[in-house]
Amino acid sequence: MSSVAVIGAGLVGCLAALGLSNRGYDVTIYELRDDPRKSHNKNLRSINLAVSDRGINALRYVDPTFAAKILSKVIPMSGRMIHKYNGELESQQYDLHGKSINSIDRSFLNEELLNEVESKGISVNFNHKLSSVNLDSAKPLLRFETLTSPVVNVDFVIGADGSFSKVRQELQKFVRMDYSQEYIDCAYLELSIPADEEGKFLLDKNHLHIWPRSSFMLIALPNIDGSFTSTFFAPWELIESLNEDSKILEFFQKEFPDSVKLIGKESLLHAFHHHPKGKLLSLKCNKYNYEDKVLIIGDAAHSMVPFYGQGMNCGFEDVFVLLELLEKNSDHLKKSFDEYTRTRHEDLLAIVDLAIGNYKEMSHKVNSKIFLIKKKIDFLLTYFLKDKWLPLYTMVSFRSDIKYSKAVATVKKQEKVLNFIQVIVLLSAAFGSFKIAKLFRKN
Repeated sequence: MSSVAVIGAGLVGCLAALGLSNRGYDVTIYELRDDPRKSHNKNLRSINLAVSDRGINALRYVDPTFAAKILSKVIPMSGRMIHKYNGELESQQYDLHGKSINSIDRSFLNEELLNEVESKGISVNFNHKLSSVNLDSAKPLLRFETLTSPVVNVDFVIGADGSFSKVRQELQKFVRMDYSQEYIDCAYLELSIPADEEGKFLLDKNHLHIWPRSSFMLIALPNIDGSFTSTFFAPWELIESLNEDSKILEFFQKEFPDSVKLIGKESLLHAFHHHPKGKLLSLKCNKYNYEDKVLIIGDAAHSMVPFYGQGMNCGFEDVFVLLELLEKNSDHLKKSFDEYTRTRHEDLLAIVDLAIGNYKEMSHKVNSKIFLIKKKIDFLLTYFLKDKWLPLYTMVSFRSDIKYSKAVATVKKQEKVLNFIQVIVLLSAAFGSFKIAKLFRKN
């Protein structure tokens, strides 16, 4: 039985451990931080997760029973609810056929995954800071900054240790890795909308709520206790300028007037003064493995901004792709790892770029009449052409059988048709308005 060290006990690391254990590997997880289940303090850098088809497909592949347990605790969101300046609400459905993405609390999911990992007999070692990975020896040699088990020898390593991955840093010493990272000019701050006195939702629970304001926005995702986890996204200069109570309240009352009552003035001010302000990082690299000794997955390989809701879903899909390759190649590690790097890279580039692009859509385009016209045309073509025409969001969020790169290539072709039809519609509307105006002048 081959031994594997999974570095990182987050969402992707835990799922990878479960999947590899199911295939008969001797798995041990090593985690830099303490056990999150010991702490009652919520991670205030968390952005609620939206589990969609790719993540669900991976969960079911690894363990259908566990997947069913998790999916019983999600809240379906069938679309975006746009909160306009004047207080009007507008529902924008994600899918013509009513498919939904699913809101789930990150901490809850991580704790359930850890419980499942331990129930399968997989050892989890917390407070183990990785200091080096020696890949010159026949088997990877890992050193940790800990008094217990400071040196570990395993057959291979899976690096699932996040955006600032130590495994990736060590891997770069052994492969010619192309690597780039970009901090976007956007900070985020976690807020909260509580349930009412009876524990009921104060907003429609089956929508992802967005207050789009061009260069900044507020979002809110439902929790099973009746609350909403809300996140404020804004350029650093703006968010750092809100440094006094009067400035904070004045800004929110002007830009998000209905949110102030929902969040509560005291809670809003407390969040600005005490909650951490998070950075948003976009990261690409290639390659992802060194021979049969190490492979990086999840944020360690492709950290993305959260605006397409695909960070976790993509990470879970990484696990699914890896496990399928191991199955296909009869657990030949080098062949599977090499094929993973070769076939996965184009898809990872595609989704990292899509995530950045969707920020513009969520914060600005959803208020645009031209965008809404194009979206309606997109839905009409989907209705009449069936599977011959699929919107980008449908392909990304509801069709795990379509690769990210294939979705992007397809939509580039469709965009030309959409733009042409949109021009015809706008010209027809303009011509109609001209004829009506001319008629009025005659009378």
